[in-house]
Amino acid sequence: MFYVDTTVLVAYYCPEPLSGKAEAFITAHARPAISNLSELELFSAISRKIHEGGLDRKDGSRIIAKFLSHLDDLFYAKLPIESHHYRLARDWIGQFTTSLRSLDAIHLAIASSEGATLITADEGLAKSAASLAVDAVLLSID
Repeated sequence: MFYVDTTVLVAYYCPEPLSGKAEAFITAHARPAISNLSELELFSAISRKIHEGGLDRKDGSRIIAKFLSHLDDLFYAKLPIESHHYRLARDWIGQFTTSLRSLDAIHLAIASSEGATLITADEGLAKSAASLAVDAVLLSID
């Protein structure tokens, strides 16, 4: 199973240099996994793009509608966030050996706990995953 983090979701739904690779990866795998955190962060990223002028409201609404349609059509497997994910994220951050931020640590904990490979475009998150022995694939612009 593949757990897609928000950096890849944003590239899939919004035009970005990484969009082609994100689309190729997501569409090549049946029901990639996300969480409610992924959903919230995607909405936040789209809102930020609108407020910063990189996306207009009409396009933002279209992207949200497409994403919600994908959720309704069960395009994604939805993994719940449970208390043990928070504890694992907390424990990893408390080791002081990575530069993990709280929300990234939760994504990583979900992927690890559920035996999924994390798919990310965030180099720092991929590096943290490697140091914690969590399977991860870094999508990057070559």
